[in-house]
Amino acid sequence: MSNLSYVSGTGNVPLLGKTIGEMFDETVERFPETEALVVVHQNIRWTYREMKKEVDKCALGLHAMGLRKGERIGIWALNCAEWTVLQYATAKLGAILVNINPSYRTSELEYVLKQSGCKFLVADEKTEHSDYSDMINELVPHLKYSDPGKLKCTKSPSLTTVITLKKKPDPGMFSWKQVLEKAKGQDPGILNEIAKTLTFDQPINIQYTSGTTGFPKGATLSHHNILNNGFFVTESLHLTEKDRMIIPVPLYHCFGMVMGNLGCLSHGATAIYASRAFDPEAVIRTTDKEKATILYGVPTMFYAELEHPKIKKYDVTSLRGGIMAGAICPVSLMEKVQEVTKMDDMQIAYGMTETSPVSTQTNSDTPFEKRVSTVGQVHPHQEVKIIDPETGLVVKRGEKGELCTRGYSVMLGYWEEEEKTRMAIDSARWMHTGDLATMDEEGYIDIVGRIKDMIIRGGENVYPKEVETYLMSYPKISTVQVIGVPDEKYGEAVMAWVKVLDNAKVTSKELIKYCKGTIAHYKIPKYFKFVDDFPKTVTGKIRKVEMREISIKELGLKQEVKN
Repeated sequence: MSNLSYVSGTGNVPLLGKTIGEMFDETVERFPETEALVVVHQNIRWTYREMKKEVDKCALGLHAMGLRKGERIGIWALNCAEWTVLQYATAKLGAILVNINPSYRTSELEYVLKQSGCKFLVADEKTEHSDYSDMINELVPHLKYSDPGKLKCTKSPSLTTVITLKKKPDPGMFSWKQVLEKAKGQDPGILNEIAKTLTFDQPINIQYTSGTTGFPKGATLSHHNILNNGFFVTESLHLTEKDRMIIPVPLYHCFGMVMGNLGCLSHGATAIYASRAFDPEAVIRTTDKEKATILYGVPTMFYAELEHPKIKKYDVTSLRGGIMAGAICPVSLMEKVQEVTKMDDMQIAYGMTETSPVSTQTNSDTPFEKRVSTVGQVHPHQEVKIIDPETGLVVKRGEKGELCTRGYSVMLGYWEEEEKTRMAIDSARWMHTGDLATMDEEGYIDIVGRIKDMIIRGGENVYPKEVETYLMSYPKISTVQVIGVPDEKYGEAVMAWVKVLDNAKVTSKELIKYCKGTIAHYKIPKYFKFVDDFPKTVTGKIRKVEMREISIKELGLKQEVKN
């Protein structure tokens, strides 16, 4: 059976059987004077002892306002101290934090508030791209005529209370300061009494997966899910209380709030936010000033930082490691990371919101070639198998199939979406990721594409990632996305959307010539489209569905031949 694509993660460190609130208080007790949070743009620098004061005030204030265990409170904001305080305060109350993408517009906000049944909403102040108060008032026109905390909203019947991070609240809203002030006179022992009613298997967080079609689904995660995942992700990095982690990724996503915040909390490390939203210069400047040791990001963030014209102005050699996730890491990028920063422990992680998020990860000992060609090996206390999507049988090592994962990290389910939950998690509690993958003899996983993205050309399966990876090796190309479009003769044809490097000139004939004799003829794109960017979801994922629709229209092809 060892030749089958199945592995179970083992480890000497047991799972954490505690709530996030318990973990928080234990860390404060262990490292009271260690810096817990540094927020550069807010000029905030808190030790764990100081952060506990803010968290407990917030929890007591929200409790005084009527927020109870199991009730939902939305957070609609960019990275800031209040986001993190609310994350820990709600964990102490047993209230469920609903992460709302700060890029959402009014209609998306309406859907999430109603679907999750949010009772409270905490919204950011005005930013360059979003006026949150205006959008809330557009959704609830009579808010300005309501007493704070007594809202009755027909579009979101459960919503009673809106809290703004603006210093001066708009009519009908509470300010953050007012929430903290409501803690005055409250018995701090309330939090201890609440803690006795909480258990680590209870839901504590809802994160909406953006998807590429239809409405987003609310992945419901427990204390056990996300606390352990944050812990084991950073165990792989050998994180300690001496580490200082730059978190430029958004907190509303698992990368930020789980791998970042909870990873730091579980080891007593320092979490650092260089800016409200990603700013490459702020990251490298803060790395220098704060002597950061760990850096997170997606590949495009690392590109932006390493290619910034002021990179040589700052000293980033304090960095010893980090995590890159969200997309493949090209060899050239990994080489540049090591050349410029000197960090020798850049790890690659793979997962999805529904698995808290990480299922596989490279580690400190992973050979260079595995770091740039795989997403690592299975995490401790988790299982991974690769199956034939048609038969459900486990495929042999090296064969392609759907990656499935099982273990503590699999979500409780989609919030109030039983049918969609059953479609994603089978009766044996395997999460079906929808990703096509292979597993080698050492258990390293390579993600080769999405099942829905696979192109069938004349009976031959073409995996977009294979073609994308090959074309990315062409020196004039920056990024490539490959899709299938209808073809009368073969059913589908391969098409590549290409973004070239600045000032470079590339032609279709040039790329076809580059492919011939090197990759199979049926994988060579029939069509090329040169673009400056790609259609994306609000979370930055490439929308291949939209690319396909645009291509069909522009090429004058018959309507798509598959769903």
